[in-house]
Amino acid sequence: MKQIPLAGLVFAVFLPFAAPAASANLDAQVNDLLAKMTLEEKIGQMVQADMKALNGHVSDIQKYNLGSMLSGASSDPSPDNTAGSWLNAVGTYQSWALKTRLKIPLLYGIDAVHGHNNVAGAVIFPHNIGLGATHDPKLVEQAAHVTALETAGTGIRWAFAPCVAVAQNERWGRTYESFSDSTRLVSEMGAAAILGLQGKELNSHSVLACAKHFIGDGGTLNGIDEGDAICDEATLRKLYLPPFRAAIRAGVGSIMVSYSSWNGKKMSGNRYLLTDVLKGELGFRGFLVSDYAAIDQISPDYKRDVETSVNAGLDMVMIPHGPGHTNNYVEFITDLEQLVAGGRVPQSRIDDAVRRILRVKFQLGLFENPRTDPALTAAIGSPEHRAVARRCVRESLVLLKNENHVLPLSRHIEHLAVVGGAADDLGMQCGGWTISWQGGHGDVTSGGTTILAAIRQAVLPETQVAFSPDGNHLRDPDAVIVVVAEPPYAEMKGDRTHLVLSAEDSALIAKAKSSAAPVVTILLSGRPLVLNSALEDSSAFVAAWLPGTEGLGVTDVLFGDYKFVGKLPRRWPRNDNLSSVNADASAPIQFARGFGLTD
Repeated sequence: MKQIPLAGLVFAVFLPFAAPAASANLDAQVNDLLAKMTLEEKIGQMVQADMKALNGHVSDIQKYNLGSMLSGASSDPSPDNTAGSWLNAVGTYQSWALKTRLKIPLLYGIDAVHGHNNVAGAVIFPHNIGLGATHDPKLVEQAAHVTALETAGTGIRWAFAPCVAVAQNERWGRTYESFSDSTRLVSEMGAAAILGLQGKELNSHSVLACAKHFIGDGGTLNGIDEGDAICDEATLRKLYLPPFRAAIRAGVGSIMVSYSSWNGKKMSGNRYLLTDVLKGELGFRGFLVSDYAAIDQISPDYKRDVETSVNAGLDMVMIPHGPGHTNNYVEFITDLEQLVAGGRVPQSRIDDAVRRILRVKFQLGLFENPRTDPALTAAIGSPEHRAVARRCVRESLVLLKNENHVLPLSRHIEHLAVVGGAADDLGMQCGGWTISWQGGHGDVTSGGTTILAAIRQAVLPETQVAFSPDGNHLRDPDAVIVVVAEPPYAEMKGDRTHLVLSAEDSALIAKAKSSAAPVVTILLSGRPLVLNSALEDSSAFVAAWLPGTEGLGVTDVLFGDYKFVGKLPRRWPRNDNLSSVNADASAPIQFARGFGLTD
């Protein structure tokens, strides 16, 4: 061990030769520590408080024996969101946890869902729908491993990923978090992501994975977020359960329970599915965590919600509010203590929950090594990491049309027009869950390359590249690249009633066609959209999904350095008339799952 000063703080850093957390006596270690704990200390381990909930009262970590923290939505340590600011914040919180009587380390979690996407300068990978288009589990494993390295570089050892929802309706605002509408493909990709984050087993170099959201969130009626999955148990088991079975086989250490309901019953209170099926039948040995304030939705009575959810099998509860708000972490602790004292929550249920949490903390090596290797911090956003993301981008692109073999474009082209503001908008390229919860426009993070910048790097110096956000003043180009996009969004706000490409984007493509030059359209979207005239007006059409920061992966394929290899991970709708495109096998489709031209 040695002391590393960083931005005014000193961290005790254990380098990679530190003793592994796992040992033959793991259960004995857990039981020995559990026997020393008071009820208050146990319940503290079951709390996951948001960074903003502390509101500066960091001593509450020690006072209430808090076992876990998270940064949810846009909860971050400072306006700049740099790796150093994250590392300092997490290190400070950890130092307060180590002041508790038993010095049980804190487990910090974050939505690192397409790279360490809350941190400025981190590599942003394609969202899962794009990774699904690669049909390459090994590549997904590599991407997840890079995410693990960059996440650990900020002192955070728990990623709320992967999402293993089998999204059935593109209207759902989280469709891009789903690898596919195919249960088999989601199972394969989810297991690969878990291996990339954790390794073959949890150890001191792992970042804890979190398969989410158990269960059926991709099948809610009309694709409504936090809605109701209405189906019989046979369908639930056939369509939505296999990815969780695969996750458990891959060794996943945590599973997040969904906001959604199954046939009207909130998942956070479903003892049959959480305890009987997941922990009993499937043999899950890790711990279950709620989604953000999800237990509040069970009933209007918070204390009853605490009782119902813990008895149902939740081991840790995500609580976004602190003192001064209703349903805060102090209220949760007080309510649960009273429920145990009154016999409404058995002591055995508390012990089971805490045993599961402590087991993971021991496996992660947090007791021996709660700090961060500075080499990991230095590697955030490195060229090596960006190279993996660039490969993910180019292998995720799906060529839907290539009339007269317009693609690949020649680097020797003399006059190239690039149309559409999305071509020079990193935020639209990355989508939601990028620095802020819903994402944003413009240079939302550092170190990335827009598609326009990538095009300018790809062509010869003498090529004239004219950029026209609105498609006006096109002067006899030899080819036009049009980039159209959905605006950034995430859960809830991303739900859509209609799936049609916007009239503005269709008009932009039509305007480009009027130039009489070949039109190559690139669509940035979190789901398939009904294309109508846009497909007809394009000479070539590329589904690029939400590719992230590495725009050079797009030009790698546009200009022929690599062939198109991406295949659709889900069916592509022909029209917008049906309530659920993928739930109805007879629905008219434009392209089948697995479609993708190579030239």
